[in-house]
Formats: sequence, structure tokens, C-alpha cells
Amino acid sequence: MNEYTDSKSEKIKKFDPNGVGNTNANIFGLPFTVDEADVVIIPVPWDVTVSNTEGTSGGPDNIFRQSAQIDLYDEFVPEPWKAGIAMQKNSERMIRRNESLRPMAEKYIQWLEHNESKDDHPGFNEIREEINRACEELCEQIKSRSLCCLEQNKLTVIIGGDHSTPLGLMMALAEKNKDFGLLQIDAHADLRPAYQGFTHSHASVIYNAMKLPQISRFVQVGLRDFCSQELQIIEQNPERMKPFFARDINRRLFEGDNWKNICKDIVSELPDKVYISFDIDGLEPAYCPGTGTPVPGGLSYSQALYLFEQIALSGKTIIGFDLVETGNRQLDGIIACRILYKTIAIMLKSNDRV
Repeated sequence: MNEYTDSKSEKIKKFDPNGVGNTNANIFGLPFTVDEADVVIIPVPWDVTVSNTEGTSGGPDNIFRQSAQIDLYDEFVPEPWKAGIAMQKNSERMIRRNESLRPMAEKYIQWLEHNESKDDHPGFNEIREEINRACEELCEQIKSRSLCCLEQNKLTVIIGGDHSTPLGLMMALAEKNKDFGLLQIDAHADLRPAYQGFTHSHASVIYNAMKLPQISRFVQVGLRDFCSQELQIIEQNPERMKPFFARDINRRLFEGDNWKNICKDIVSELPDKVYISFDIDGLEPAYCPGTGTPVPGGLSYSQALYLFEQIALSGKTIIGFDLVETGNRQLDGIIACRILYKTIAIMLKSNDRV
């Protein structure tokens, strides 16, 4: 375990994990600053390119608001909070930029959906190009912020926002690690090239991540809503991609297999270092009613966390993760903040920091 500074050590001694959550403190009601924390959460309030229901840009704030209500004891890792967990402040500039660009993207998407001829239109082409530039700038900004955390030996987490938001962290980890795998929990494959013309669409994040050679293995769990083009990409890259389709998972369960065996198969496909990309729509919609693109037939809350525990117990190291597509309803925040806290605990254990 890392040695704590005097300031951090004193905060741990004075903090009452059984007390009332302090809503004026940092995330989960914890007293730590970003500088003191072993785990830093970067919020990315961005949903410019969403293609169904907007609102996931409010996910980070919703998670933060609900987090003070959580009980800090964890059955798998009893006191993960002692490592220090802190969330950076939301960027007001990013929020304003998102609010400015989202109506433009919505107008462009509506034009695409109603333009049967698909003819080019100069005005809409300019909108698309402006949004692509902004998304590229966002990606580079998140990469820079992530590298700053990683260079300080902090475990780094992204909370979105839509699924395009964590690509910058993946890029930063690729600069710090020669080889790692990506475990994707998702209803969707997210392998569409420049979906709707947006190069950093929420539906393109894994396609873009495939451009990073350091990610040697993509293990996708819970896929149940994808197009033939995405399936073709998966089938053409068997050395890098291993899907666990929801239909196949459920068939195994219906025919007498168990989740432990399925998790064993999933974990066996991963290399020693693992990044988790958790789109909350990978869960059954009852757990994420406000997410942008809910799809029936997903994992349960407990199944997802059990899988992550099995990764840690296998001796593999979780080097980072993201939690994205959280909606802005109260229930979305209640469930997502617990997924966040418990996954952080599992990540800390896998890194021998607790």
C-alpha cells in the first residue's frame, strides 16, 4: 500500500465512514483532494453525437449528487475509501460547448434521417466538420488530463457522458503500457466507422480504439444490438476480438450452465493488464432507465460486478476503466455511483493498493 502524506493520514483518522455523507465534500462524501487521492475520476459531461436520447452529459453530475448516500463498507474490499478517491471538477467550458453543439448535431442527424437522396448540403457539411473538430479537441484534452494523472501514479477513471468520452484515457494508457486488453460491457459493438459522419461518435469508440496497437485484445460482453458491418469487423479480426453475445450467454444459462463458468471463459480471453469500458446500457434497462440507447436482454448489476471480481481474483491488473452513458434520472445515479465505487474497490485490489 502507498504511504500516505501526513495530511491524508490525518483525514483518514478523523473521517467517520459510518457517519452522514457530507454533500459539500468530494465524491462519496470523502474528504480527499485530487492531489491526495490514489484514484482520480475525470468527469466528461459530453453527449454531442448521441443518436437516440440525449441527457447523458448530465451523468457525471448525477453520479456525484447521489454518491454521498452510499455506504462505504464493501464486502470484497472492506475499506477502499482509505486509498483516497477524488473527482475533478466538471469543466464549465466543456458543459457550455456541449450545450452549444448538441442542438447543431441534432439538426444534422434529423436532416440525415429525412434526406432520402443523401445529397451533400454545404450548411450541414459545415456542422459535421465543426463537431468533428470539437470532438477531436475533446479527445486530446482528456488524453492530456489522463496522462497528467498517470504520471503521478494515480489510477484514472472516466465517467461520461456518451461512450466517445473515454478514448482519450485509452490513448494515454496506450502511451504508458505496451500491451493490454479491453473488456467492453455494452449492448452495442460501437464499431461503426464515423457513424452519421461523426468521427468520434459514441457508436465508433471501439472502432477508434482498434487503431491503438497496444490494445491487443478486445473482449466484448453483452452485445445484442449491432449491424452486419460491425459483425464483419469482429469476424475479420479473430486475433484481437472475442465477442460474448448476450444471446449466447443467455442460451448457456438457460441450458444449465452458470455465470461462474461463463466468467471464467471471459477472463481467460484477457491479457494480464485489463482496461474496462463499461457502457451502462450493457445492463438490463431496469438498472439504467435513463440511458441513451437502452436495449432489453442485458446483464444484471450483480453479474457485472462478479465478473470484475473474478478478474481481480485471477491475478490480472485492472489499469483503468470508464463508466459511461449514465442517464439523468435519480435511479440512474443511484445505481451508477455504486457500480463506480465497487469497481474502484476491485481495481484497487487488483493493483495491490488496499
